[in-house]
Amino acid sequence: MNRGKLKTKGSVKKRLRLTASGKIKRRRANHSHLLTKKNAKRKRRLTAGTAVSKADTKRIKHLLGI
Repeated sequence: MNRGKLKTKGSVKKRLRLTASGKIKRRRANHSHLLTKKNAKRKRRLTAGTAVSKADTKRIKHLLGI
């Protein structure tokens, strides 16, 4: 039985990027609102992106159609 191609999930495509080394890059949470109570060091740390955990990589690559 031929199932055809898997479509890339648009929501995942907008939020995540694939790096040159094959890792998946994401934004950190907690940097969209209620920023007045967070100190400057914490807000700076939240602006930097980070890699998706190894446990989630396989599932996310599937959603990206990779």
